[in-house]
Amino acid sequence: MKHNTSIQKLSNNVRPNIGKYLFLLPSVVILLIFFIYPIVLTFIYSFTNLALTGEAAKNFHFIGFDNYKRMLDDPAVAGSIVNTIIFLVGSSLIGQQILGFTIAILMKKKNGTFRRVIGTIVLAGWVMPEIVCAICMYNFFYDEGTLNTVLGLFGGLPVTWLFTFPMLCVIIANAWHGTAFSMLVYQSALDGVPKDIEEAATVDGASKLQKLIYITLPCIKQSITTNMMINTLQTLSVFGLIYSMTGGGPGTKTQTLPVIMYLSAFKNYQLGYGTAISMILLLIGIVLSIFYVKAMNTEHKGA
Repeated sequence: MKHNTSIQKLSNNVRPNIGKYLFLLPSVVILLIFFIYPIVLTFIYSFTNLALTGEAAKNFHFIGFDNYKRMLDDPAVAGSIVNTIIFLVGSSLIGQQILGFTIAILMKKKNGTFRRVIGTIVLAGWVMPEIVCAICMYNFFYDEGTLNTVLGLFGGLPVTWLFTFPMLCVIIANAWHGTAFSMLVYQSALDGVPKDIEEAATVDGASKLQKLIYITLPCIKQSITTNMMINTLQTLSVFGLIYSMTGGGPGTKTQTLPVIMYLSAFKNYQLGYGTAISMILLLIGIVLSIFYVKAMNTEHKGA
């Protein structure tokens, strides 16, 4: 009798669990089809001589680590990794983070009308499609564009920005495009900082800088880490903006991993080599994601 009762209880516990998994099944299937399967397929193709044209397009075959050995000897790939890191640090970890936080902190105690107006202006860059943002910034930095026109009004000489400072141009363009997201994240986080702690610090004579360092930043450190992770992964995949503004040039000065991957796969028709390059990008994304997740877990335990 006790044995039957135990079986009945076990059956009652299993049924709700099966129901939960059934509800998750559609999401798991979609994840497998549109995310896991393409990654596995890309990984397999990176070990082949697959091409868009010619004999290798139909009868490609396994070539082992030849694509990866070729990457080690390819100075363009090494240069693109350096360019990717510079672009990532400049436009995401420095540009979007600092600009977004600065705008958010300056708007913190302003009235609703001021916040809506400034917020709308900043959001204008974010809601634009990447290609539209690229065209706007191209016209801004072009030889006869807005920036040189303004410089001319003050007696300055025109500068070939896209040729002389191409990486700086794409960094500024991407920072402008993505700053609004960081601003929104930090606005929400700053609104959650306990006001009574700030008021107590003010009464104790703490300066604005001291309150920022010892109260505000520790209270929003979880949001900072989360925002950095999202911005990092988004910036790693930026292609359209760079390719539309500079094409990866002049030369290879703005040729990041997504750009060289596209050029190898779809301009030079070497899909196998292009997918091998994409695996580097995937690996960098995975390593950084693990780092951020561990950082967030450490902060959560510390809190």
